[in-house]
Parts: sequence; C-alpha cells; structure tokens
Amino acid sequence: MSNIRRELVNAAYDRAYALIDYNIQNDLDKLYEIRKQSIIDNESLTNDEKSEAIKKLDIDLDRNKILFNEGKKRICENCQEECLATLYCEYCGCSEIYTADWIGGQYYEWNSEQQQLERYGTLVVILKRLENVKSANRSWFEEAKSHLTITNKWSEIVQCYGLTQDPSNGNYMIVMRKLDISLRKYLQQNHNQLTWKDRIKITFDIIDALDSIRKENVIHRDLHSGNILYLEYNNNWYISDLGF
Repeated sequence: MSNIRRELVNAAYDRAYALIDYNIQNDLDKLYEIRKQSIIDNESLTNDEKSEAIKKLDIDLDRNKILFNEGKKRICENCQEECLATLYCEYCGCSEIYTADWIGGQYYEWNSEQQQLERYGTLVVILKRLENVKSANRSWFEEAKSHLTITNKWSEIVQCYGLTQDPSNGNYMIVMRKLDISLRKYLQQNHNQLTWKDRIKITFDIIDALDSIRKENVIHRDLHSGNILYLEYNNNWYISDLGF
C-alpha cells in the first residue's frame, strides 16, 4: 500500500459529510452511498486513500445503524442472526465472515497407485478473519496450531481445515466447516415444538463438546448460542470458534 496522506483522507471524509442536505435525505444506507460516491469521485486521492476514507464511512455506517436500529440487514454466516452491522455481527461479535467454495476440498487418503493424496471434492466452507492477529510471530502460530489440533481431534468441535490469507490485504483467515444453523436461531424457530427428548439431546451434545475441550486443558473464550451449531443430516450439535 502506498503512503497514505492522512490530511487529505480526513479532508475528503469531512467534505463527504458537509455536502449532504439532511432535509432531503435521511436514510442511513442512501446517505452512505452518497458519501461513498463523493470519495470515489475525488480526483485528489489515490486509490489507497479512497479505500481509507471509505473504511471510515463503513465504521460510521455500522455504528449509526446499530445506534438508531435502522437500515438494511444481513444474515450473519456464523450465528445466522439478522444483523445490521456489515463489518461485524452485533450478536456474536464475529467480523468479516464469508462462505466460500473450497475447490477440490480437503485431502482424505493416499492413492498408492498414483502416488498422490486424493481430495473429497469441492466443499462449502466458512472463512473467518482473525481480528486479534497483529503479527505472524512464532507464538501466534503455536496458538493457531493448538487450536486447529483440538478441532480436528474431537468430533464434537466444528472442524477447522487450516489457515489462509486474504490476497487483497494479507489478513489471516481460519477455514472452518459450514454447518446448518446456530442454537440461537434454532430455538427462535422451533422453541414451541421442542420435546423433552430434543432438549436433553441438545444439552448432552453441548456438555459432551465442552468435556472434550476440558480434556485439552483449554477454556472456550467466547461460548454463546451463536457458536453452538447444528448439523441436520446426523442430528448433532457442535461447538465452534474457541475464541481464538
């Protein structure tokens, strides 16, 4: 990224707000688009500087949408809640969660005749940007290694396939198995239909997963109903995202 001229970025950001006639337009999403277009049309800024100014607008938009409880909503890929924020989820705290097609999928066995590993085939996976990664030092990689080992050792934990990098900015992302629905969303949709057998099954699966985490002498640092996920085809519940 080229050198950012902060004074020009801030000036363009301020100008984007100053040009708005709030007597005519007060829709948060439309106001954002007008301000964003003002930044894009600013010929005094480089592309990197425009990105920085737009990033400031993105942060403002999320704050205002949550503050005033209005604006377009989206479905969080992690907890399945309808959330207002775009850079993160105000319910589960996750930021920049994506679904992606993993072309070829994971390796699953060695083909001795062809002398190569064979893959399952294309998988739909979850990509989660790791917010707390500031530098790729040795201790960080050791923690990542431990996290991935636990999720692949115990079937009750949502499987993590590894790490990848966002080619646009170099940010690390964790690649996880995609399940069907979070406990929060499931209860909202099915609470009145749940039998005691269903409730006991959910509770047992959660306890079983937590016990597996305990056996590794690890504490789940972000446990909530958005991180408890359901897989319909085998009727099992799993714990995801150890708070790493």
